[in-house]
Amino acid sequence: MAIQEKTKTADLYRMVMPDHVCPYGLKSKDLLERNGYTVQDHHLTTREETDAFKQEHGVETTPQTFIDGRRIGGHDDLLAHFGKEVPSEDETSYVPVIAIFTMALLMGLAVSWYMFGNIFTFRAFEWFIAFAMTLLAVQKLQDIEGFSTMFLNYDLLAQRWVRYGYVYPFGEALAGILMIAGALMWVAVPVALFIGTIGAISVFKAVYIDKRELKCACVGGSSRVPLGFVSLTENLMMIAMALWMPFRMGAGV
Repeated sequence: MAIQEKTKTADLYRMVMPDHVCPYGLKSKDLLERNGYTVQDHHLTTREETDAFKQEHGVETTPQTFIDGRRIGGHDDLLAHFGKEVPSEDETSYVPVIAIFTMALLMGLAVSWYMFGNIFTFRAFEWFIAFAMTLLAVQKLQDIEGFSTMFLNYDLLAQRWVRYGYVYPFGEALAGILMIAGALMWVAVPVALFIGTIGAISVFKAVYIDKRELKCACVGGSSRVPLGFVSLTENLMMIAMALWMPFRMGAGV
C-alpha cells in the first residue's frame, strides 16, 4: 500500500480591505501554492485588526506567513525560504535596457515587414535605433526631475549648464521621431550628433578615466542600470545614425 504523502499547509495573514488588497499578500499566496502548499488564507479586513496582528506577533509589516507554526515572514522572507533570489535595493540590473532594445528591434523588424515584406532591410536597422531613442526618451520624460538630477552626476555639459538635463530627453525624442519618419534630417542629424557626442565623452570620462561607479540615467531617474557600456552604446548609436542618415539619403540607399 502506498504511503500517503503529508499535505503541506501554510498560514498566511494578509490585508484584504474594501479599499485595499495587499499585492505582496497575493504574491505570497501564489508563491506558496506554486511550491505545493495548501494555504490557510487569513484576511485582515480592517486597519485595527492589522495593527493588532502586528503588535501580537511583533512585526512591522504584512503579509506574514507561518509554516508548521514557525513564522517565515514577509514576501521577501518567503522568497529566501524557498531559495529564490531576493533583489537588493542597491542591486544593479541591465533588464530595463535589454527590454527597451529588444522591443525597439522587434518594432523595427515589424515595420520593415509591413512596409517591404522583408525584415532584413537597412530601414529595419535604422528604425531599431530610432525606436530605441524614442523609448529611452519616454523613460526619461516620465520623471524628468529625477533624470536631470542623476544626469548631473556625470554629464559634462549638464554640470556646466544645469538646464541641459531638462533639454536632453526632448532632443533625443525629437531626433528619434524624425528619424523614424525620415523627415527634417537637417534638424535630426545635428541634434543626435550633438547630444550623442557630449554623452559619449561624458560617460567615457566618468567610467573609463575617472573609474567612477555610478548608475546610468539612460532609463530615467529611478534607474538601476550601471553607468558603462550600455550608456556608451546609447550615445554611439545616436552618433552612428547622425552620420549614416545623410549618407543614405545622399546615396539613395
